[in-house]
Amino acid sequence: IHWHVLFDKYPNTDRKMRETKLLQEKQAVFLCGIGYPMSDGTAHELRASDYDDWCTEAKWPEDGRMMRGLNGDILVWNQVTGRRHELSSMGIRVTKDTLKIQLKMSGQEDFLNFPYHKAILNDEIPLSIGGGIGQSRTFMYLLRKAHLGEIEVSVWPQYFIDMCKKYNINV
Repeated sequence: IHWHVLFDKYPNTDRKMRETKLLQEKQAVFLCGIGYPMSDGTAHELRASDYDDWCTEAKWPEDGRMMRGLNGDILVWNQVTGRRHELSSMGIRVTKDTLKIQLKMSGQEDFLNFPYHKAILNDEIPLSIGGGIGQSRTFMYLLRKAHLGEIEVSVWPQYFIDMCKKYNINV
């Protein structure tokens, strides 16, 4: 589903509530086009201006509308936490043209002076498609765990460990 379709469906709710309502209906979705401003001027979610392409127009297959964004997230409903759970964020990377547009839209045109951005502008690095499935997040979902600390080895402050134990979460 495109974020614009989701915004049209739930216009008077915030981003997290829109995603929550959608996932309570569908259980799993690919939400695409994240980052470009919606009709009310806000972005569904802020995305880096120099990473995924969120401004290119493409025809939406469901209804033929022109929509923006060549990126998205795989979201699932987490029955343990009762919340949205992001498994992956991915997209087609910016080109030199979309980089300029997105940096201008976000007021970050000074970034064009950084080495990475210059390399894109000068065709010195290959363009790509990126993203991947978060292994720990996927294991967390499949094993029905409430916190990443139950899946991966990590160090937590004692107050956090004590708080989690109250809810039977073993980090």
